[in-house]
Amino acid sequence: MSDDAVRFPSIDGLRAFEAAARLGTFERAADELAVTASAVAKRVATVEDLLGTALFDRRGRGLQLTAAGKEYLGQVRAALGLLAAVPLHRRSAQRMQRLRVCAPPTFAREVLVPALEGFTRARPDVELEVVLSIPFLDISPADADVEVRSGEARTTGGAVLLRDRVRPLAAPALLHRLPPLRRPADLAHAPLLRTPLEPWGPWLRAAGLDWPEPAHGPRLVDLGMVLEAAVSAQGVALARPTLARRWLAAGALVPLFDVDAEPAHAYHVRAQGGGDAAADFVQWLAGVCRDVEAEAREALRAARSAQG
Repeated sequence: MSDDAVRFPSIDGLRAFEAAARLGTFERAADELAVTASAVAKRVATVEDLLGTALFDRRGRGLQLTAAGKEYLGQVRAALGLLAAVPLHRRSAQRMQRLRVCAPPTFAREVLVPALEGFTRARPDVELEVVLSIPFLDISPADADVEVRSGEARTTGGAVLLRDRVRPLAAPALLHRLPPLRRPADLAHAPLLRTPLEPWGPWLRAAGLDWPEPAHGPRLVDLGMVLEAAVSAQGVALARPTLARRWLAAGALVPLFDVDAEPAHAYHVRAQGGGDAAADFVQWLAGVCRDVEAEAREALRAARSAQG
């Protein structure tokens, strides 16, 4: 249907008609709409002119709907109801401050999202959107107000998050089918999970092992996939306890040895816009990360105790 074949009345005209039909007079409709009675009457008249038919019988006291008016009222109420249901049409939504946060997938799933209720309770006036980056390809969605990035441990700019260390973690099922792993050199008999996001080099040097990076097995380019592979007993993961704490607490992963190392990459957060909401989010996230670090330490302690 061409645009020339359709003529739309104004929203103000439709609201004036609906209010007058519901309340029975232009005066009462005017009070509800915060305009004058003459303005309501003019808006209704404009709708009637566009439709080419009378919607009210104005004879006698009050307003009486014509047959066309009764039919049209049902259609108008349905249309206004659909428009009222659109979230952006509500004043509360229009007053909301929008904040777009970008984070790497595993950090988002294991640290950020589980704690989000705390921020939404503290800032109910902020509409939060969380989007994911792809660290391996260095791809981040545009226009993020706050961005969590994983980079070199000494990267400048932004506040560093999750000041923990990496260590080998493995599933009990894997350990049951391997020769005993009593010291780091025993990893020569174990499959080591590979990811460019967390190379083994720093830990191997800390353990006194002059080994190259593992060269066998799938090359996983997401830290969450590495943890899932470890939980599935596919190999030993070099991982941050902060990201693995729920598996450590459940006994699905256990720490190996007493050797840890500084991770090759560090998480840091930077506000790039978003005003006070972004500043509040960065401060809140730093607190969340401190709590996560404490949870990870407790999970490691409990796992070591369980191992005897």
